[in-house]
Amino acid sequence: MNNELNNEVKWSDNVVLVDADYVDTVAFNLIVNFERMIGRRIPQADIAKWLDCVALDGGVREGENDIQVILIHQKDQQQMKNFVPGNYANDLSEKAFKDHLGEFTINAYQPEEFAKTGDFFCEVLELVCAQKNIKRLMVIPNAEDASIYNKVRETLRHADDDDKRITVFSMQPQTGGNYRQEILGYSLMAALGIKADEIKD
Repeated sequence: MNNELNNEVKWSDNVVLVDADYVDTVAFNLIVNFERMIGRRIPQADIAKWLDCVALDGGVREGENDIQVILIHQKDQQQMKNFVPGNYANDLSEKAFKDHLGEFTINAYQPEEFAKTGDFFCEVLELVCAQKNIKRLMVIPNAEDASIYNKVRETLRHADDDDKRITVFSMQPQTGGNYRQEILGYSLMAALGIKADEIKD
């Protein structure tokens, strides 16, 4: 486990845990597909707007909330290429912004030498689930990797949903699990500025 994460984090009531490499790839695919479909250039996703949408989908409501965002990424990926702002070291990690939902605090972490991102993501998820004060947990794993998603589902099975409202985001509904599910594409489309009326037949 990344000792910095284990020892130094002061946990908020609301936590968003993101496989940032995966989300960045999904955003890229949406940009390519929708540019072709609707015939206009689509800008990079607004990360603040995306996090707002994720928080709302996870049950956060307007007010003075503290929302902690943990971005997990590979060592060789130092930037979310399809988000603005996107550089982990310069723009995102140890940064915060405030809006109508409260204050979002962002930190980016990478696995230690030789560890895989998916395994590290699941370790961090276990650590988060063990925190008693967390009320809402929003989890964005690489749900397209069955082995990772199965680990996520297994970890959340042991989390007490009476204490925590847990929402897992994926591109398509997944089977099983004692948690809420939301479609990741909706929040990303909002952050990319894709309007519903643009994609109607």
